[in-house]
Amino acid sequence: MVEGDNTSGGTTPRVVLVTGASRFLGGYLVTRLAQNPSIERVIAVDAVSPSKDMMRRMGRAEFVRADIRNPLIGKVIRNAEVDTVVHASTLQKAPKAGSRAAMKDMNVIGAMQLFAVCQKAPTVRKVILRSASVVYGCSAKDPAQFTEEMSARRRPPGGYARDSLEIEGYLRGMGRRRPDISVGILRLAPLIGPQLTATVGHYVTAPLVPTIVGRNARLQLLHVEDALAALEKATIGHASGTYNIAGDGVVMMSQAIRRAGRVEVPMPLALFRSVGSALVGSSMRLYTDEQLEYFRFGCGLDTTRMRSELGFEPRWTTMQALDDFMRAMQTRRIIKSEWIDRAENALTTILGGDAAAAATSADVMHMPLSGRSAVKG
Repeated sequence: MVEGDNTSGGTTPRVVLVTGASRFLGGYLVTRLAQNPSIERVIAVDAVSPSKDMMRRMGRAEFVRADIRNPLIGKVIRNAEVDTVVHASTLQKAPKAGSRAAMKDMNVIGAMQLFAVCQKAPTVRKVILRSASVVYGCSAKDPAQFTEEMSARRRPPGGYARDSLEIEGYLRGMGRRRPDISVGILRLAPLIGPQLTATVGHYVTAPLVPTIVGRNARLQLLHVEDALAALEKATIGHASGTYNIAGDGVVMMSQAIRRAGRVEVPMPLALFRSVGSALVGSSMRLYTDEQLEYFRFGCGLDTTRMRSELGFEPRWTTMQALDDFMRAMQTRRIIKSEWIDRAENALTTILGGDAAAAATSADVMHMPLSGRSAVKG
């Protein structure tokens, strides 16, 4: 856990309020902050009560069931004299019984109401927003790495990305009207972790993985533990501005599929959703428009500011985060990467005209068939 006595020039908060406490990131961030003795009070807020297990994990934190669109949130902040607010309740997709309009209302209107309360509260000195790299969109024209000053090359297709951009804008507006409030925006790369559903990790570990012909997305991921550590660092340390948060390095989609021992099934874009659903199953519906675009193009992030200004260093690289997920999921390989390596070497030799090696390659190419019994075990 990040120490409460930080070295980034910030002051440890006295009373912290975290929204989205019934969800994974919000709930576990509350748990971490409640374990910090330097923080007097931690207030967890959500319209839905956390699970019993999450409530136990939160320890001394106080839970308040409240919708951030309701004036009650203003009373909570004023009465508790909250000095630090972490907004982590943005929905990535519409609620089960709701629509896109309901999602936008909860995301954008909720954030507007929360920031308006923060602007009026004299005790508030810092607001941290959990945003996401979806604000950059995904396209064939993207740079190798997005810096925080860059914007999407085309309008993002999904509601989550558009909502995130609006929410960031409202928070910056509040910061201009209250320059004494430190505003920190953390744009998290796609998360991966065994506790999460509908992630890149789950996608590439499907038995047959649908991909787009001619595309090989560049994946830059963030381990969920690093996401929590970054949010904690921003909460208790100095965080003013916008920061890309991601693990080092990228993994190509084909490399990730191969590393998982899965089979890639390239197909035209027009068939991606229909045939993809047949291959992946009902879980294909869990992925948002932003995630499907990410599977097609990927997105790279420049994390210089994360290190130099926020002072945060991720524990896991992208590759290590992916491997950690696969170990935790105990995925059973359908195809061993060694078979692919040997087959590629054999084909290279054949194309080079080495007849002797070509004879040996015939056995190599049949390895998956002869090794099928080992795979079943």
